[in-house]
Amino acid sequence: MASAFSAFKTMNQPLHRTTNNPFSKPTSPFLGSGREFRPVPSSAPVRRQSTIVAVSSDVVKQKRTNSIPFSAPDLLITREEGLELFEDMVLGRGFEDMCAQMYYRGKMFGFVHLYNGQEAVSTGFIKLLTKEDSVVSTYRDHVHALSKGVPARQVMSELFGKTTGCCRGQGGSMHMFSKEFNVLGGFAFIGEGIPVATGAAFTSKYRREVLKEADSDHVTLAFFGDGTCNNGQFFECLNMAALWKLPIVFVVENNLWAIGMSHLRATSDPAIWKKGPAFGMPGVHVDGMDVLKVREVAKEAIGRARRGEGPSLIECETYRFRGHSLADPDELRDPAEKSHYATRDPITALKKYMFEHNLVKEDELKAIEKKIDEMMEDAVEFADASPLPPRPQLLENVFADPKGFGIGPNGRYRCEDPQFTQGTAHV
Repeated sequence: MASAFSAFKTMNQPLHRTTNNPFSKPTSPFLGSGREFRPVPSSAPVRRQSTIVAVSSDVVKQKRTNSIPFSAPDLLITREEGLELFEDMVLGRGFEDMCAQMYYRGKMFGFVHLYNGQEAVSTGFIKLLTKEDSVVSTYRDHVHALSKGVPARQVMSELFGKTTGCCRGQGGSMHMFSKEFNVLGGFAFIGEGIPVATGAAFTSKYRREVLKEADSDHVTLAFFGDGTCNNGQFFECLNMAALWKLPIVFVVENNLWAIGMSHLRATSDPAIWKKGPAFGMPGVHVDGMDVLKVREVAKEAIGRARRGEGPSLIECETYRFRGHSLADPDELRDPAEKSHYATRDPITALKKYMFEHNLVKEDELKAIEKKIDEMMEDAVEFADASPLPPRPQLLENVFADPKGFGIGPNGRYRCEDPQFTQGTAHV
């Protein structure tokens, strides 16, 4: 199998290759990456400083047909790896489905953005990390936190606004954070997490090269969507990361829609991966509906970063199965488009692969699904029974001076004083 980061040029082909597809547009072949890429090696010598990497999503190719028995070297995953990937994706899907139920029952407030359909990206990347590696997310961050190891109880409690949440109820849906698991936050405004991730990667490099901490080979993943890729922070941080060879992987979760704006209408060149080589780093386009393909690309990108070889830009073409948020009626997307991607469910695809290669039995997967169902029920019961934050918690982590405005000389919070709001608006 050729390396996903080998320097060669490819021709893009659509994922859906039927000519009668109502949303295939001949003017833009981008909608989807091909299953049958024909790499054309460059005849000119390639210098390291100007390496252009444009790889197909088909970095993982079946070397034999299904009619020929598979031997161990042909398998892309072991049985244990397959079960781990499956459980993580089912966890993400089950959690988001439960969130939808709780939202409509009035247990959650504000905007809640679900991840259904995109599980292959989170699982394919994050399950390759160590606990010390960092993840920076977006407003669609629940599943990233779960994949990184944050317990479902903590994430659900955060969504319920309870003190047992990973941010003690003060972050909510769009701001998951965990110091223990190095989840450096979900960010509500698009693009604002990318500088944070770049800074985290700089920290790793500084600790290793300046402070001489030999074990500081930590990698940072920055997740963001296609809508972010027209924002200034994106370009500035690609430049800094390439200039300083930072251990970071920029992961674009291109679900083809920025709220209600089609990706094809929002950018002059819809091939986001091309922006990587423009800054001197590999740019890779991968089928984000296939966890095995994502995982193969992720292995190499994370490995490059950990070895000190610099950043990578990975465009994962995926699709969300729900509206932009639970407040979105999802009326703008073509029903035929939604139906097409529903047939490419990443969880179903992984199950099919494992069955075809005799890696698991159906009762094993059913046992995992039952385990996740029970975990979701437990998370909801735990969150529902947890206490709400006390009023004094509002001023915690706001003022650095313990004797400043937030906390009085007696060590008690000023907001506990009945006269605290005198002279101001009544609260």
